[in-house]
Amino acid sequence: MPIGIIGTLIVATILYILVSAVLTGMVSYKDLNVANPVTYALQKVGQNWVAGIISIGALAGMFTMMITMIYSSSRLVYSIGRDGLLPKFLGQLQSKTHLPQHSLILVTIIISILGGLIPLDELTNLVNIGTLIAFTFISIGIIPLRRHKEIKNTGFKVPLSPVLPIISAIFCIGLMAILPAETWIASLIWFAIGLLIYFTYGIHHENIS
Repeated sequence: MPIGIIGTLIVATILYILVSAVLTGMVSYKDLNVANPVTYALQKVGQNWVAGIISIGALAGMFTMMITMIYSSSRLVYSIGRDGLLPKFLGQLQSKTHLPQHSLILVTIIISILGGLIPLDELTNLVNIGTLIAFTFISIGIIPLRRHKEIKNTGFKVPLSPVLPIISAIFCIGLMAILPAETWIASLIWFAIGLLIYFTYGIHHENIS
């Protein structure tokens, strides 16, 4: 699994670098700060039919991404509901399919509304800052957890700990720092909503052992 994950990251990074090099060779990098840089660059050089094909591929990729987010987020909501931090019906499995049906429906509705009403660039920034915040907490939290006496670390290794987790957290914070102010405001609103739910409901119903 680690080899597969690291290998995928390496291949994806190389492809992103190559695509960026090609795009900046086609148009000025100052013009590429848009939601669809590949399509935009192809249209600028008169390759409209290729841009159309790329747009169809981008739509397919966005659809796949939304399905993936629904799948992963519904499991997260299910786990939180099972722990009592959200209403218990979100932590229940459907008897026949053993799927978290209630959390699937809730997450699908929320993602559909956000995907339909929020512009793509703003939605992308929200996803980015959410992911970076999660990675920052993971990077910082893994340092004390590695030495936690009640957690068995058999077979679990963190290379160059704690240096590597600290570097990871710094890079995540640096990337968040360049995001627009609107993204920070939106993320703070989401964070405030989460705190409100926790202190009004979750803290009184949690059953985490």
